[in-house]
Amino acid sequence: MFDDRKDAGEKLGRALDKYRDKGVLVLGIPRGGVLVAYHAAKCLHADLSLIVSRKLPFPDNPEAGFGAVAEDGSTFQFEDARTWLPPATIRRILREQQKEAKRRVAVLRKGRPLPPLGGRTVILVDDGIAMGSTMRAAIETCRKQKAGKIVVGAPVAGPDVAKEIAQMVDELVVLEKPPFFRAVAQVYRCWYDVPDEEVIEILDHWEKEHSPAQQ
Repeated sequence: MFDDRKDAGEKLGRALDKYRDKGVLVLGIPRGGVLVAYHAAKCLHADLSLIVSRKLPFPDNPEAGFGAVAEDGSTFQFEDARTWLPPATIRRILREQQKEAKRRVAVLRKGRPLPPLGGRTVILVDDGIAMGSTMRAAIETCRKQKAGKIVVGAPVAGPDVAKEIAQMVDELVVLEKPPFFRAVAQVYRCWYDVPDEEVIEILDHWEKEHSPAQQ
């Protein structure tokens, strides 16, 4: 469905065209979501930053998760989480992911705080929404920061999860909702795990493009 995250971001930007030149803030979820967010923000002439939200992975199956925690401590857990894992295990995994979230803020956003969200239209972007836990934690952060309007944009999501996310935000824009959706990677021709260095490079490039000297 998409060649790569650049292709997905450009298509998502076109689908969000009504926000072009409206002064919105696009927040990508690291790491792959930042690449999609970058190209969507370019299409929209928007502001760009990132918001860190980390999946809470199962110890024996790290690809799956029972919830997520965002950089400000906002947490989402599926209702059955406490029946799946002992409380001590949940607390340990939560501490580990909070530590990783802090590391990502320090490294990827260079320790800077989130841009002010109060009263702004914020578009949360990821490269896809599988179970939706990381997106839900990011949404909660935006609520706490009093964002004026919360929009979620993603190239792909499962139909059921899309319905749930839509009920949490002001607007949801998802380009593809495959009926048999198992993993985000299945809709990308070119898929790879994005390293920290690529996120840093693309955000540095954005800053140079939008520095006062370039205006």
